[in-house]
Amino acid sequence: MTEPMLKAEQVHKRFGRLEVLKGISLEVARGEVACLLGPSGSGKSTFLRCINHLEKINAGRLWVDGELVGYRQSQNKLYELPEPEITGARAEIGMVFQRFNLFPHMTAIQNVIEAPIRVKRISKRDAVERGHRLLNRVGLADKVDEYPARLSGGQQQRVAIARALAMDPKLMLFDEVTSALDPELIKEVLDVMRELAAEGMTMVVVTHEMGFARDVGDQVIFMDEGVIVEQGPPADLLDNPREERTKRFLGLVLEH
Repeated sequence: MTEPMLKAEQVHKRFGRLEVLKGISLEVARGEVACLLGPSGSGKSTFLRCINHLEKINAGRLWVDGELVGYRQSQNKLYELPEPEITGARAEIGMVFQRFNLFPHMTAIQNVIEAPIRVKRISKRDAVERGHRLLNRVGLADKVDEYPARLSGGQQQRVAIARALAMDPKLMLFDEVTSALDPELIKEVLDVMRELAAEGMTMVVVTHEMGFARDVGDQVIFMDEGVIVEQGPPADLLDNPREERTKRFLGLVLEH
């Protein structure tokens, strides 16, 4: 199984006249954690959204587990897949957002079981059983019947992680999942992510948490203005960056 879990080849994305991604090429092996760093507006979150086809790319190719994302290829031309097929493929890619995006009118367990029942057609009984296991796994066994408004930000984010895991994804995408949290709540979310990494989940993580990138990342990618400026193992990139732009960014981030 040498094929990477994620492969991006010259991915471009524009919003009108603004080119946000200018040819991103990247590979993430199975079981690897790739951490994306960079200033706001560098294209990190857009790239994440392209991976599961929440945003359509303008040029290039993206594969997850050997399958083209959002398209089929015929004689070197790309044809967008019909929405049901895209939804099916997206179900195998878990995504956790900066804002928790939980359904406010549903309890924690209801949030977790909604997609497996609707999208994967899992029986409610099986979904509930698995939902309880997942909430227990993220340390929320005692919060299964609580509504989001009664949970802290860290607890809501852990429900969001459990909800993504409920679809049994091949790949997990995390988009600055701790940036809306108070400092004391960040650790509880990062601890769950550390456990997932230790269990071999392939993860692409947009983060400003340098300690996490250093300890958990297999590779760190620094992006700026829609391009990858440099990438490498955490110790190399964080301690001995080659590019001036990377040095400036890390200088600012590590000061705080």
